[in-house]
Amino acid sequence: MLTEPTLTSRREDGRDVPLLVWRADRPLLAVSSAPLGGGIGVRNWVVNATVPMSYHRDDPAEHLAELAGQLGLDGPGVGLLTGVDVADVVARTDTGVRVWATVGLGTPLQAAESAPVEPAPVEPAPVEPTESGTRVGTVNIVIQMPARLGDAALVNAVATATEAKVQAIRDLGLAATGTPTDAVTVLCPVDGAPAAYGGPRSTWGAPLARAVHAAVLAGGPGLVVPWSQRHSA
Repeated sequence: MLTEPTLTSRREDGRDVPLLVWRADRPLLAVSSAPLGGGIGVRNWVVNATVPMSYHRDDPAEHLAELAGQLGLDGPGVGLLTGVDVADVVARTDTGVRVWATVGLGTPLQAAESAPVEPAPVEPAPVEPTESGTRVGTVNIVIQMPARLGDAALVNAVATATEAKVQAIRDLGLAATGTPTDAVTVLCPVDGAPAAYGGPRSTWGAPLARAVHAAVLAGGPGLVVPWSQRHSA
């Protein structure tokens, strides 16, 4: 299964920039919307890397592959990027389901908006601009399931995690469904009889939903300051 994430850093533009690394003690089956290792397949590791808000590379998968190489990670893996300081990761566990979330809600939106206009909050927003006016968005969620899920159940688990994330965002007082750059990764054992369902009332979908909701809810309140703003040169 996955190790607890290790917080490390890499040298970039003269600064030490943080990233989280999970390693699997054996290959895991994963479904992910990440720029590196997205889709369904067997994966050996996960990286969640902070990038400055000035990030301008248009090859995130190649960048993440470079970072994995620098870390000595072998085989296929999942790579995520965020403007959030990944040191602020929130972990929650429910009935063997483990969830880690890095939560940035500074660019909230409604998925079905006709134009990319920031929605008005239901209550005074718990996320405010920094002094420079920069607002950091991206909710990255990494989930480890204790049991094998079938392919359809894996896809269903992504939907369940997203529903739970939206519920948490609404509970935080934002009329939003997420940010433009959110990503979800669900991993499970390769072996065992595959569970057929991953919905919010299924055996494994229910604890997944509770753990995701708790992690996003805990990670969302307060001033969200981009890592690059906290660590300006």
